[in-house]
Amino acid sequence: MAAKVIPLADHRLLASAPLLPADDTPFSGPLVDTLGRPLHDLRISVTDRCNFRCSYCMPKEIFDKNYRFLPHDALLSFEEIARAARVFVDLGVRKIRLTGGEPLLRKNLERLVEMLANLPTPDGRPLDLTLTTNASLLARKAQALKDAGLQRITVSLDALDDTTFRRMNDADFPVADVLGGIEAAHRVGLGPVKVNMVVKRGTNDHEILPMARHFRGTPVVLRFIEYMDVGATNGWRMDEVLPSADVIARLNAEFPLEAMAASQSGETAARWRYRDGQGEVGVISSVTQAFCRDCNRARLTTEGRLFLCLFGTQGHDLRALLRSDRTDPQVAHAIAAIWRGRGDRYSELRAALPPAPADGARRVEMHYIGG
Repeated sequence: MAAKVIPLADHRLLASAPLLPADDTPFSGPLVDTLGRPLHDLRISVTDRCNFRCSYCMPKEIFDKNYRFLPHDALLSFEEIARAARVFVDLGVRKIRLTGGEPLLRKNLERLVEMLANLPTPDGRPLDLTLTTNASLLARKAQALKDAGLQRITVSLDALDDTTFRRMNDADFPVADVLGGIEAAHRVGLGPVKVNMVVKRGTNDHEILPMARHFRGTPVVLRFIEYMDVGATNGWRMDEVLPSADVIARLNAEFPLEAMAASQSGETAARWRYRDGQGEVGVISSVTQAFCRDCNRARLTTEGRLFLCLFGTQGHDLRALLRSDRTDPQVAHAIAAIWRGRGDRYSELRAALPPAPADGARRVEMHYIGG
């Protein structure tokens, strides 16, 4: 068998310096990109570290004990994150999701949650503040997060069968502890809890129905995500993608479903309800049914790189601005210029694109950019 070779170029170093405005005139007017998409959601990665080694995100053969994660002084401080978030809110962001890596590994994360929860919005309404986690630490953290102002939780869970789950997380972590974290989140009011299952054909697709049976009739919303070609280390192959249409067909054969309308513009999941009223499920079809045309999300990495697409190859260095003497209006103008120049629609173009970018750049890794 031929050895798998991963290029060693560090995508974290690829970042352009944002253009600065000529003056401090406050930014005004609707902010849309070249395709008319507004800026609404901001996903903030607070750490590039994770205690799981899921093959579709951080395969152990790459992210081993010798892998060099970012040093602490490279990470944005909580104060820097809160400042950046405040600028994004002034530009139109109304939803912030904290991600990782595993965000609960960031020490004193509830302090950041409190800072973000208290950010004012132009219309006086609270931000929609959420967090995605593998739930390994959620049972002990749920109450503190709720008390700090977190509103909702999304949990990544790829199998209900313990053997399958341990094999997929590759850290020998038991599924019972994740379920305990979900129960704790529900108990303290971090809901409705959403559970995301990445479906990989031949690996865990046999768990689709058991997962549905387990969460059906509960307040938990289960969502199935197509296995995606994020980054360059997960060995993605199209034949391992189970189309969402097949997932819905399997579910519908046992539990009749009917389609639901989207709850808001830019929503990534197509929603389906059980006809007998026992809840709903969702499917996220980035591979087979791209939703680029409605994508309103920006992503801020743990060291302050701004990415405009989950499949991006180069970020914009906001950390340099945040650590300079630039004013908030100047930072806002720089971000606005970046968003106005955005034309990303990778998933729509995937089939027509070469397997790797012609310039040799690598797509950013999931653990670094956040989901």
